[in-house]
Amino acid sequence: MGDDLPSLLLLPPPPHPATRLALNAAYEPPLKAAISKLKTARSGKNGATLLVGLVSPILTGNYVRQKSLSWPHVQSLLADLYSIISVICVQLSVPTDIHAGPGSVDVRVVLVDHDLSKPLTIDSRPAIEPNNTVIINLPTFVSAYHPWRYIFHANNESGYELLSTYLKLVEGIQPLKQSQIVVVDGGLAVSVGPPVSPRLSPQTNTQPIVCLGGTFDHLHPGHKLLLTAAVLLLKVPEKGAPRPCQFIIGITGDELLKRKKYAEYVQPWDERAMNTIEFLSSILELSKSGWKKSQTIQTIKDNGEFVALFRDGTIEVRCVVIQDAYGPTITTENMDILVVSGETRSGGNAVNERRKELGWRQLETFEVDVLDADGNVHKSSEARDFTQKISSTAIRKQKAESRI
Repeated sequence: MGDDLPSLLLLPPPPHPATRLALNAAYEPPLKAAISKLKTARSGKNGATLLVGLVSPILTGNYVRQKSLSWPHVQSLLADLYSIISVICVQLSVPTDIHAGPGSVDVRVVLVDHDLSKPLTIDSRPAIEPNNTVIINLPTFVSAYHPWRYIFHANNESGYELLSTYLKLVEGIQPLKQSQIVVVDGGLAVSVGPPVSPRLSPQTNTQPIVCLGGTFDHLHPGHKLLLTAAVLLLKVPEKGAPRPCQFIIGITGDELLKRKKYAEYVQPWDERAMNTIEFLSSILELSKSGWKKSQTIQTIKDNGEFVALFRDGTIEVRCVVIQDAYGPTITTENMDILVVSGETRSGGNAVNERRKELGWRQLETFEVDVLDADGNVHKSSEARDFTQKISSTAIRKQKAESRI
């Protein structure tokens, strides 16, 4: 069994209403148990990787190519999950950034669309069946995500129900030893009233070209939230379409970071771009070969940009060097959505003002919640001081102090 294989934590649907208190009660115990085990388990030089598969009815729509989601609801759920993960890792002194070395646990959340109340049918057998969003169903997840080092599941009724469904689908894909299936504390899931159907929430119009910007230095939970929430806004075309949808990521150039605190620990642009693409592959890559395929991501370096294609060429991720506050948003007219956080909201406004001056249409703006160092989630509507947010600077400081 390979020590460098990722592990899976299967999380059943969230309690309802999905308040932070309820999510903490339901998800903090299993997350803490899985992270604790991986912290002490033998792992490769880059540390352990844990994929958290949150299995819940997320998408609406009766047809494969006509799925939709409520983006505000989903990104809020993601923010709370990454916040809980951040708090646990602080408590356990576990680094969470990518490739942080022995003792670290790189936790990544993958959303899986499935309704446990509906029985499996012949149509549910494992097969890769992408839709017009980046969120996949459970049979597709089982088909493309394997093999695992450990599979953790919650010790409660919904946790065992989810494990049973998963094991029925995984037969013939990965032979599992009993020691690889680990039961962990299921937490307390208290739901008040019937769950609210996703179809009752306002659905979000996805678009072919989404962009955002950042430093993405020492990729941490705040970055993971931002990238995951943003990529959910992509409208994915069918295989064979004339052009892919595009996720354009402006990554701050090395020159602009030379005056940052602890600048000697800033990762080079190429490394930051490749870590960003590697993280996104956890959400976007679908292959029956599982990790064998995703470990060899085909990335082209073109004119100082990194370009990677996923899902049979239907999704293009483009990492672009940015040397100013605008990046590609004022050099490329054809864009649809700009994703910002509360911290970068003013920059988003400036982008649209500049595009207006150029006679270009303004970008639709979506704002992602901000995580702080204490594990609090600050909603997009809040105005606040961002000095306590989870930051690359704090990670660089920690690395500097550990070498003194």
